Amino acid sequence: MHSTMILLGVLFGLLCQAYTLPVKNSTGLHEAKVRLRRTYSGGISNEFTDHDHDDMNAMDQILEVNRRLRFLRGMSFRDGDIASSYFRSAITCPGNACLWPKAVDGFVYVPFMLSPIYEDMDRITIETGMQDITAGTCIRFVPRTQEASFLDIQPRYGCWSFLGQTGGSQTLSLQTPGCMWSGVAAHEFMHALGFVHEQSRSDRDHYVSIVWKNIMADQAHNFRKQATNNLNSPYDYNSVMHYGRYAFSEDGGPTIIPRPDPYVPIGQRDGPSNLDLHKINVLYNCGVN
Repeated sequence: MHSTMILLGVLFGLLCQAYTLPVKNSTGLHEAKVRLRRTYSGGISNEFTDHDHDDMNAMDQILEVNRRLRFLRGMSFRDGDIASSYFRSAITCPGNACLWPKAVDGFVYVPFMLSPIYEDMDRITIETGMQDITAGTCIRFVPRTQEASFLDIQPRYGCWSFLGQTGGSQTLSLQTPGCMWSGVAAHEFMHALGFVHEQSRSDRDHYVSIVWKNIMADQAHNFRKQATNNLNSPYDYNSVMHYGRYAFSEDGGPTIIPRPDPYVPIGQRDGPSNLDLHKINVLYNCGVN
């Protein structure tokens, strides 16, 4: 009888311990799935991808397309989509040597060649990206005739551009269909005009916090600040040149948080913001507001 009571006591104690064990939280599981959905930020693929597509800005789309660019032979990429063998910004290059020249009529003509591989809708998308810039600036994209320096727009792998005018034929890649957003085209054209990403500005720490612990270890270099001339222009959360909130995320957590209001939207995909156009006008001395 005594041994039976002891056994019942042991069993009762085990049952009590079982009831005190933590239960797997379904809310936590849901949050984990939400974090995994950020495919375009950290390169995590699963069945939730399509649901986030409407939330993507231009840079998010570029990073999604460019996930394997680091493996291309003979190409060096910085900040996700800037192709170069060395880093330079037309905003800081000595004597504005990286800028496209201004003609005597006050316009800046940027000659281009468009690959015949593009279909009609691709051409319309790319030309819309051009028009979104020319509509508010003195920049004019013109078909190349005999100009020595020009943009060679090709549907290569990924969305990328060299920074500023490099001289001669310079490739600007807009892969189809991945890069066929007019906002993505405008983003790459702004690189070709000499602009770095908005969160690379020298004064960015006043406006955003970089969450270094959430960034993929081998991608932290993409968040370095540059010694930019900010053209006496306000920081632009709405710039088409701004990274998304989850760019290069390790596990889906945010890598960029606006300050002081963390809920301010950053980046967009529709095309250059008013401040983007203003900065082009200032950089190229367009003489218009």
